[in-house]
Amino acid sequence: MTHPLVSQLHFTRSEFWRAVKGISDEDARQRFLPMNCISWNVGHLAWQEQRYFLYYGEGPMLLPEIDKEFAYGAPASRPLLKEMVTAWRTITAAADPWLDTLTSDILSRNVISNGKPLVRRYGDLLQRVIYHYWYHIGESMAIRQLLGHERLGVFVGNIDDKAPYRPEAR
Repeated sequence: MTHPLVSQLHFTRSEFWRAVKGISDEDARQRFLPMNCISWNVGHLAWQEQRYFLYYGEGPMLLPEIDKEFAYGAPASRPLLKEMVTAWRTITAAADPWLDTLTSDILSRNVISNGKPLVRRYGDLLQRVIYHYWYHIGESMAIRQLLGHERLGVFVGNIDDKAPYRPEAR
């Protein structure tokens, strides 16, 4: 059974998609300083999932250009939304099989990178990604409000049905 934190990630991704879907490429590339544009944020979240779940989880760097161009601290850019969505979907689809193997035991282990343990545990990384998504969901909604978009979601979606609280299996 999928670990409850992984279920929360899946729900969080769907909320991120809800914040991004329907936006034009032109609007997704608009930048309100000091924020990055929405299309950059899509690439940035793809970067984090690739780094944390593919590279640290299994080893492959599926899209090296994402790792280079959208890492924390990378220069701002205004990439095409379609390209970023394709990269995000590619990376999240590739990460899901590994995520589906996670157990509380694995989440409690220190991350191994290049044969060396890191200070963080896999569970820390998973939580960091979930919270990072929520940060950029809010930022994306703020950008859309600044662009004058109407009929935007005003609260978290259907969490009660899609991602209710579920205790860990024991």
